[in-house]
Amino acid sequence: MLDDILAVVPESIRVVLRQIPAAIINDVEEIRIRIARPLEVVARGKPFYPTNDDGSMYIVQPKEGQLLLSQLSQHSLYAFEEELKKGFITIHGGHRVGLAGKVILERGEVKTIRDVSSFNIRIARQSIGMADRLIHYLFENRWLNTLFIGPPQTGKTTILRDVARLISEGDEKRGIAPLKVGIIDERSEICASMRGVPQHQLGPRIDVLDGCPKAEGMMMMIRSMSPDVLIVDEIGRVEDVLAVQEAVHAGVGVITTVHGHTIDDVLKRPALKELMQFGAFDLAIELTRTTRPGVVKKIHTFNKREKLSSSKAAVVRDQ
Repeated sequence: MLDDILAVVPESIRVVLRQIPAAIINDVEEIRIRIARPLEVVARGKPFYPTNDDGSMYIVQPKEGQLLLSQLSQHSLYAFEEELKKGFITIHGGHRVGLAGKVILERGEVKTIRDVSSFNIRIARQSIGMADRLIHYLFENRWLNTLFIGPPQTGKTTILRDVARLISEGDEKRGIAPLKVGIIDERSEICASMRGVPQHQLGPRIDVLDGCPKAEGMMMMIRSMSPDVLIVDEIGRVEDVLAVQEAVHAGVGVITTVHGHTIDDVLKRPALKELMQFGAFDLAIELTRTTRPGVVKKIHTFNKREKLSSSKAAVVRDQ
């Protein structure tokens, strides 16, 4: 899994990473490379700092940052202007490298990032089967419109990816037919596409709009690919809400995510509160982080004939 990452980092950093104990490297979530600061490896939510032979922390040198950026951009920053504008580059294997440095503005909008001083390599792991335990909640004669709620690093995108796979493949044993799934992958996190081709295993009936804004992408997908279910990550803007409403009106299922700890956090945001009151979702699933991502804390089910305040919540214990 780390071979794709080792292939792009400078040789000096590669040597250090290969010396990290297997107990840590197998659970790595992020590798943070900051110029003139210690190399940091995050595993199980905790930081680990690789050391030199003398026991001192490994400090990243400016030349290493330059070499890494050159490798990431395949020696042509111009060709990666759009990725730099978004603040990340996706590499082979679906791993995403976040960038921070000097932001260049043009007419008040981000044009690119120069003098990159921080790199955050986020390890892409596909947990196939992760969503299987939720089938009896998510499917009732049809795939229910579902909102996953959770703070960062609770596995929202990971579980969304596996739900997409599950819908696309179907489940013959349960009598669930495979359906057409349209994925709007604005930040290339769900599918980790390279040149339009998803790097993750998502099943045979997947169509992807990579790097496309969510609201525009949902409408484009409905018009052009006639999906049965739309998958989209991290809604929140007014435009996103209107697009979800349009999809529901069109009879297209919607499964998506939003930042927050509980449903109460969601209801504090006016646009999302309006969407909930509209009755767009059948389920709201709160995720939490324990020793692993994607752990369900609570599931809210909504009877669309009732008001939102009368929703029923269940604490999930069978995980």
